[in-house]
Amino acid sequence: MKQGLVSRSFRAIFFRDFYTCVFALLLAAMLVASPLTFAGSADKAADQAKSTLVASSVNINKADAQTIADTLKGIGLKKAQAIVAYREKNGKFKSMDDLLAVKGVGKATLEKNKSLIAL
Repeated sequence: MKQGLVSRSFRAIFFRDFYTCVFALLLAAMLVASPLTFAGSADKAADQAKSTLVASSVNINKADAQTIADTLKGIGLKKAQAIVAYREKNGKFKSMDDLLAVKGVGKATLEKNKSLIAL
């Protein structure tokens, strides 16, 4: 009877410690993996912050092509380069409507971007 009590007690301690070790290993694995998860979240947060900053206005008389392309809706790098080339050839834009003279920039594109354009 005493031997049965000892063996039951040993099993109870062994399994209690076994489950404690398993729990500790799982907890350690979660702690190791959590910075990786937060790193992805930080990248997303940085992208959202960038898109928020991009949503501010752009001075089309001073900005480079990449900034124009990043800020204006429907304006890719090629159109932005055309805007800069037009500005360099013809001088500063005096009004937003002057953008309509740039090939590839139409009324719809201008309307989408009026709140984003500064002179």
